Amino acid sequence: MTTDTVGRFERSLVDLEVGVERASAADASERIDSMLDDPAVGVPLPFEDVAQPESVDTNPTGDDLAEARTGVTPATFAIAEYGTVAIESRPDGDEPVSLYPDRHVAVVAASDVVDDIGASFERLESAFAAGNSIVFATGRSATADMGSLVHGVHGPGSVDVLVLEDR
Repeated sequence: MTTDTVGRFERSLVDLEVGVERASAADASERIDSMLDDPAVGVPLPFEDVAQPESVDTNPTGDDLAEARTGVTPATFAIAEYGTVAIESRPDGDEPVSLYPDRHVAVVAASDVVDDIGASFERLESAFAAGNSIVFATGRSATADMGSLVHGVHGPGSVDVLVLEDR
C-alpha cells in the first residue's frame, strides 16, 4: 500500500458517489457516529483502539436488522482500482449488516488498501483458508432490472467508507 494507492481508492469511491473520510484510530468512533442514521447495527471492529459508537447495536436480532437504517462493518481489505470493499462473511454477521440497512458504513485500514484485484489474491486465500467467504461491494446497490436505474433495491442505497490512517 502506498499513499497513492489510498488516493486512487478515494478517487474511485468519489466516482461511485460513495462518501469517503479519513480518520485516525483515536477519532474513528466519533467519525463513525457522525455518519450514522439511527437506528444503527454493526459488528465488532477488529482494529486496535477502534470501537463502534455506543449507539451501534453490535448484537442485533433479526428485527433489529430489519429496522436498522445504518449498518457498520469492517472491510477486510479494499481494492483501489475499483473502489471495492471486501466484506468477510464472519459469524459476527458482517454480510447481512452490510447489505440489509439502507446505509452501509465500511471501515478499512489504509494499510489494507491494495492497488488491484491481483494484489488481493493472497488476502482472499487467507479468508478462504479460515472458512470464510468474501463479498465484494463496489458502490451503492443499483439495478435496472425493471427499466430505469434504481439504487438501493438489492442492498444499501447509500455507502460511506472510513479509511483509518493509522493502525
